[in-house]
Amino acid sequence: MADQSNTQIITTIAIAVAIGAAVAWAGSDGGDRVGAIPVFALCGVLAFAINWLVFIPSALAQTEHYYDLVGGITYISVTVVAVLLSAELDLRATLVAGMVLIWSLRLATFLFMRISKAGGDNRFDAIKNRPLRFLMAWTLQGLWVLLTAAAALAVITGGAREPLGIVGIVGIAVWSAGMLIEIVADRQKSKFKNDPNNAGKFIDVGLWAWSRHPNYFGEIVLWTGMAIIAVPVLHGWQWVTLISPVFVTLLLTKVSGIPLLEKKADERWGGRDDYEAYKRRTPVLIPKPPAVQG
Repeated sequence: MADQSNTQIITTIAIAVAIGAAVAWAGSDGGDRVGAIPVFALCGVLAFAINWLVFIPSALAQTEHYYDLVGGITYISVTVVAVLLSAELDLRATLVAGMVLIWSLRLATFLFMRISKAGGDNRFDAIKNRPLRFLMAWTLQGLWVLLTAAAALAVITGGAREPLGIVGIVGIAVWSAGMLIEIVADRQKSKFKNDPNNAGKFIDVGLWAWSRHPNYFGEIVLWTGMAIIAVPVLHGWQWVTLISPVFVTLLLTKVSGIPLLEKKADERWGGRDDYEAYKRRTPVLIPKPPAVQG
């Protein structure tokens, strides 16, 4: 059983790297190069390399303390490398780079402060003392960075430069709306949890009265906005990079986001009349004003 489990883990790692390589190849189509090496591909290698390097001391110490922080640092690193190694940026590429950096800094800071306060992340309790499984988590984080940032990297490294135009403006507006929703939702939840009067309670106020996961809705919206900004300058295989918002949506709604949090909430508050009523009246993801909730 142990051998079979290890085989499955190794297979998962190999598949993650293969997917990353395929997206890096597609995103590199016609893009800027350093010698014979596409800049996009270099960013893909860097996304995995950073996580593998930090995995080593983390595995030795059996700690997940820096996992989320490294995720943010990886976004920042690949974006900076893309900017430095690409041809002169236009307004679209400059804005896209700035938007990714702003989002990355905020998310990394928020998550690092959260885990520092909590003292740990129970998602890793069963794997941080199992090196191969722990390596899989760090590998998947590298893939997460590459796939999520794919459309943005295509804009920066893709070589095509077009006026921002109406599509670009619409994309910026969508990204800004998503970013605002995510920030407000995170701050409302932090404020709620920090209030001693709310000990043992679930949040059902602010944006959380509109959606059970408004922060995730904001995340999906902002990466959709980024993809919209990218559309006018994509060509050839670069269109594959529009996987970005699709991947984020699937990840948050089917894999590691909503399913895990819904299960955890049901285990804690399931069966309580107020919680069950909250679930009935509040959408899982897409916000709906309380006044029109059935």
